[in-house]
Amino acid sequence: MRLRCAVLDDFQGVAHQAADWSAVTDRVDVVALREHLDGEDALAAALADYDIVVTLRERVPFPGSLIARLPRLKLLVASGMRNSVIDYAAAEAHGVTVCGTASSSTPPVELTWALLLGLARGIVQESNALRGGGPWQSTVGADLHDRRLGLLGLGRIGARVARVGLAFGMRVSAWSRHLTAERAAEVGVELAASKEELLGTSDFVSIHLALGERTRGLVGAAELALMKPSAYLVNTSRAAIVDQDALLAALHQGRIAGAGVDVFDVEPLPAGHPMRSAPRLLATPHLGYVSHANYTTYYGQAVENIQAYLAGSPLRRLP
Repeated sequence: MRLRCAVLDDFQGVAHQAADWSAVTDRVDVVALREHLDGEDALAAALADYDIVVTLRERVPFPGSLIARLPRLKLLVASGMRNSVIDYAAAEAHGVTVCGTASSSTPPVELTWALLLGLARGIVQESNALRGGGPWQSTVGADLHDRRLGLLGLGRIGARVARVGLAFGMRVSAWSRHLTAERAAEVGVELAASKEELLGTSDFVSIHLALGERTRGLVGAAELALMKPSAYLVNTSRAAIVDQDALLAALHQGRIAGAGVDVFDVEPLPAGHPMRSAPRLLATPHLGYVSHANYTTYYGQAVENIQAYLAGSPLRRLP
């Protein structure tokens, strides 16, 4: 019997071009779904006849209740080697193998700087004005050289963001609960004494932390109030690290100069979501991981994972 594989959230319609699926199509029918399936009922109905599901990042939760409603599901392939929205115990209980893929930190580092530079130099506003017959020059750019870049998190991505900041001549400091002076010195940045000090002294703040119980809501109204009115906040990590209502209030009230955001509490954003119309916001639709190289890795290794599963020797098992 032929198996069926669903590739979720292929928004750009590139899943079939990003990898050579011919290695498995003699046994598997691969269907790329371009529309997002929102909610457990929609997922259960749409995926009921699939044996394999390939999911991108953590956009689609797979709780035990959903897995129980997918009796044919035998293999779940997630991009990346960490996924917090899959119930691994339930998957094991229902005989579902879960595998991951490699993921490069380069695309989110580059997007972080695209957002930061776009904010600092008013790129979108100036471009729209130029193309739409608006004023010739309406903003005054914020300098990067000799300004302070504060990083919440100095892991794999944060460290690379730091090095770019240093190349711009910025003064870079970092903070996280377990960050040591030795690690900060290794990257060439200063260790902030506290989260509060980092927020209060930085001209640009960029978030590079994993989402967990200790980081959920880490930046709320009190923390945003510590930031300079001229400072910018960039979040390409996880939306829940920043209190979304508090951020919207700060933007509407002009308490910070602006924010660059790539992650949201609901994805894709509904048409009327307040983030779509917030002032002082440069927003992108979760593009941090979206690049040719990453997609080649995600889908290419998804094919490898399916091949290995069919051969009885699964690769890159999670968790």
